[in-house]
Amino acid sequence: MSQQPPTADGQPAEYRIEELAHLSGATVRTIRAYQDRGLLPRPERRGRANVYGDAHLARLRQIADLLDRGYTLASIKELLEAWDAGLDLGGVLGLVAEIDGPWTDEKSSRISRADLDTAFGGTSDEAAVTEAVALGVLERIPGHDHEFLVPSPQELAVAAELHSAGVPLLAISGHLREVRGQVEHIAARFVDFTTEHIFRPFLDHPPTDSEAAEAAALVRRLRPLAQQTIDAELARAMRTLATRSLRRHLAESLPGESREAHAEASAPGPAPSAAGPAPGAGDVLERVAGAGGAFVPEPGHGCASGPAHASGAGRASVPGRISGLGRANPTPGAAPVPESGAAPGPVADPRPATGPEPVALPADIVQAVRDLVGPENTAAFIAAAAHREVHARTMDALAASGVRDAAAGDGGPRH
Repeated sequence: MSQQPPTADGQPAEYRIEELAHLSGATVRTIRAYQDRGLLPRPERRGRANVYGDAHLARLRQIADLLDRGYTLASIKELLEAWDAGLDLGGVLGLVAEIDGPWTDEKSSRISRADLDTAFGGTSDEAAVTEAVALGVLERIPGHDHEFLVPSPQELAVAAELHSAGVPLLAISGHLREVRGQVEHIAARFVDFTTEHIFRPFLDHPPTDSEAAEAAALVRRLRPLAQQTIDAELARAMRTLATRSLRRHLAESLPGESREAHAEASAPGPAPSAAGPAPGAGDVLERVAGAGGAFVPEPGHGCASGPAHASGAGRASVPGRISGLGRANPTPGAAPVPESGAAPGPVADPRPATGPEPVALPADIVQAVRDLVGPENTAAFIAAAAHREVHARTMDALAASGVRDAAAGDGGPRH
């Protein structure tokens, strides 16, 4: 430790530990803890008293400044050792400033309590406000009891939108806690990953100014990558899971037999081959959809249709199309459509099905379904819609038949 500068009378400044604590703002207990950790040099021993000097006071103030910058005590010890070894800390502090800077372009804002209540339905909810403050969504402003700082206006806007859609405030806060924990885990993985593969050479020793500047430039380059990766993966996962959820709810809404058929169409299985027919109609739908022409588009609907052959021997293709996701048009040799005034029933080839067969569909309908649920789920969606439509048309036909029977009974002879 360097010699103490002289006081006004030419003598170095000397402090007892209580005086040093008062001047530095640290407690006596903290000063002793710093000494034990090697952050603060030991005092000079004079008789039964310990004497501290201005170097101790300067070191305590330096530690406090580094703590305010976000350093841990372990990091501060390494920095101070580098300082004592004669290294310049300017580059290191610049690296820390780069890492400690904002990781988003979003700017914080303020919101009044009245505007906050309005955004969440016009009702004041003190418990919800307390929860938002605990989560950091809102921050209280000293001296402004009716105004809050909003670190992320986007996050608050999401909460308001969810609440307006009917989600309770406590459910929103619980969801945020869960999401935050998972995101922090992802962030920790990014830090570990980049530390292992990129920043390790800069961290195994106190970096020089040039090394710190190089590391800071890497931070600036890599900073957007975490956000871009999460955005891409979240978009992929949301599409996959949302589609899966849609298919599950469609299946649950179908009647028993149709639900089984939908499950068969949705279940993964071996790719069909030319050696024999696939297990079921749902499978041929999946096969054709995955091949990029699963459903043969009708002429005049944006794509020319080629010949379609059934998998069964001697089978002809069914040229009728499914319009409105399930309404079959009559074809030569098919069952006739009931007369006008009667609810039409399902129309199908009169011969029994012996295997899967292609079905011509309008290209615009197929494309609309693909845009809605994705190419990999197009077949299952159309199969489920067709099953549902057939069931509805059957019910309509039965109801119409009952009406005709009742009308015939009313027009019979009366006694």
